[in-house]
Amino acid sequence: MPLRLGAFVHRRLIAPGAFAAASLMLAIPASAASFSPGAPGIGDPYYPDYGNGGYDVSHYDLRLKYQPATDELEGTATLLARTTQDLSRFDLDFLLDVSEVRVNGTKASFTTSGEHELEVTPKSPLAKGTSVTVVVRYSGVPSSKQAYGFTSWHRTADGGVGANEPEAAWWWFPSNDHPLDKATYDVSVLVPDGSQAISNGTLQSTSSRLGWTRWNWRSDKPQATYLATLAVGRFDITTGTTDGGIPVVNAYSKDLGANYGAARASVERTGEIADWLSGWFGPYPFDALGGYVPNTNTGYALETQTRPFYSPRQFANGSNTSVVVHELAHQWYGDLVSVHGWKDIWINEGFARYAQWLWSEHEDEGTAQELADYVYASHPADDTFWTVRPGDPGPENQFDIAVYDRGALALQALRNEIGDEAFFAVLKGWPQKYAYGNASVADFQRYAEEVSGQPLAALFDTWLFQPSKPGAPAARGAAIARAAEAPVQPKSWKKIAATNDVHGG
Repeated sequence: MPLRLGAFVHRRLIAPGAFAAASLMLAIPASAASFSPGAPGIGDPYYPDYGNGGYDVSHYDLRLKYQPATDELEGTATLLARTTQDLSRFDLDFLLDVSEVRVNGTKASFTTSGEHELEVTPKSPLAKGTSVTVVVRYSGVPSSKQAYGFTSWHRTADGGVGANEPEAAWWWFPSNDHPLDKATYDVSVLVPDGSQAISNGTLQSTSSRLGWTRWNWRSDKPQATYLATLAVGRFDITTGTTDGGIPVVNAYSKDLGANYGAARASVERTGEIADWLSGWFGPYPFDALGGYVPNTNTGYALETQTRPFYSPRQFANGSNTSVVVHELAHQWYGDLVSVHGWKDIWINEGFARYAQWLWSEHEDEGTAQELADYVYASHPADDTFWTVRPGDPGPENQFDIAVYDRGALALQALRNEIGDEAFFAVLKGWPQKYAYGNASVADFQRYAEEVSGQPLAALFDTWLFQPSKPGAPAARGAAIARAAEAPVQPKSWKKIAATNDVHGG
C-alpha cells in the first residue's frame, strides 16, 4: 500500500532542522492531506467492486494487436479522464498482464488486488478537477483469464470475442467498468491478413502491410464499457444504408454451418427493423448500425452499441427477427439511456421484451395484449416467477425471465392505465429526456406521471416490486387477467421464447 501524504508530511516535519521543515511546508500545499485513494468500486450495491471512484473517463483510445492462432493480445490503452476528488491513487478494472502505466506522461507505479483491480499510483497526486491522460501497455491471452470463476472472453476456432454483461471489458482493455461512466472510443486492431476485426461504431479505415491488416473503428457517442465489443475471426461482411441514412455493417462467421442462412436472413433486416423501431422510440440515436454473428458456443445475444452480438444458437431453428428487434430496441433502452445502477435492469429488459410484443403485432402474430394475457395466465400464483421483483431483482435474478416477461407485463399494465396516447408519448419521450446518460426505475415512474398526469406509484409497486402475482382486481384494472382460462398461445410466442436466454449462458 502506498504511503498517504498526510503520514509522510507528519514524519518529515518532526525531523531535526527548522530549515528542512520550513522548506517542506512550502513545497507541499496545506491541502495535501486531503489526497486519498479512489474507491475500488463505483458504489453499485449489486457489484461493489465494479467500476471505480475518483475519476471519470471521457475517451478510450485502444491500439491493439491480436493473433487468432494463439489468442495473444497486445495493447496500448490511452484513457482521457478528469478527477472527481483529490486523488493519491486510483483503480482500473483489468485482468491482462501490464508492463507499464504512465499518468500525464510520467511512469506510475502499479499493482493488482482483488479479482480484477489494477491499482495505479501516479508519481504526483492529482488534484480534483484535473485532466488526466493514462497510458497502459499490456499483453496476455484473454481466454486464460478468469474472475469470480468465469470468463467473458469467447475463444472461437478462428479468433476470439469480447461480449458479455454486466462485464466484458476486463479481458481486453483497462477501464472504469460501470454504465455510469460512459465514454467515446477509438478502437484500432491489427490482425493477420485474412482475418477481420469487428467493433462498435463506424469503420474509419483499413490498411495492410507485411501480412497484417489494421482495422480502425470509432464510436463518437457516449458508450458504456460493457457495450464495447471486439471480435476477430474470418467473417463475411455486408454493408448498406437504412432508409433513414444510417450506414449498416453486418458480419457473419464463415464457419456458421447450417445456421448461416438463418442468421443472415435475420440480421440483414437490421436496417428495416431499426427504422420501424424509430417510429416508437424516436430517431435512431447513433451514426452506425449493424450486427455480427461469430462462431461461438454461447446461447445469448447482447446489445453491444451500434453492432449487437448474436450467437449462432439464436438461429438454430430458423430465422429469428424477434431477437434482432430485442437487441435493436436496446439501442434506445439500455444504450442511449443506460441504467443508473444494475438494479434498474428493467429499464433495459422490460422494454426490449415489449418491443418484441409490438413487433408481434406488426407481423400479425399476436397483439401485445394477447401476449400479456398469455404470460399472466401461464404462471400460477405459486410460480416463483412472481417472487422476482423486476424493479429491483437482486444480482442473482438480474437476468431472470421475470425481469423480461413480468417487466413487459408492467408496461402493458401502464399502457392500459394511462391510454395509448400517453403511453407511446412516454416511450418516445423517455430516450430523449435522458439521451446519452443514465436513469433509474424511479426516474421512469416520475416521467410517466409527468406525461400522463396520473399518480402511478400503486401500479409500479404492484407490477415491479411486489413479490407476488397481482390479484384479480389489480389485474382486471390492467385488463390483463380478463380470461378465466389460459388464452390461446399467440403465434409469435415460440419465436419470443426462443430469445429467453438472450443474456443467459
